[in-house]
Amino acid sequence: MKKFVIALIASAALLTVSLAAQKPQTFAGEIMDQQCALLGGHSAMMNQGESTKDCTNRCVGMGGKYVLVDPASKTVYQLDDQKKPQSFAGTKVKVTGTYDTSSKTIHVASIQSGS
Repeated sequence: MKKFVIALIASAALLTVSLAAQKPQTFAGEIMDQQCALLGGHSAMMNQGESTKDCTNRCVGMGGKYVLVDPASKTVYQLDDQKKPQSFAGTKVKVTGTYDTSSKTIHVASIQSGS
């Protein structure tokens, strides 16, 4: 009986931790392609006369992925949804979703224009 109670308490604790980890958060930054994000910005990859949106979409078209870059913390977040960020390429946004710390991936619920 004692083992059962301990197992029950441990299971409840794990369930509580996993539910808390799934709470949606909002992240602010710029939708960028992973290549430019690794280089610290678009300047190294951008063609003359090209916008940040054009640069981001061109690099993603060459096999890159959309990411969210938070310049304040210098953090690059992977995005699990690669369709929603397309219309926000090269712009500042707020991404709402759950964050998986092990893969550094945001499971995107929504994206809206940021300031």
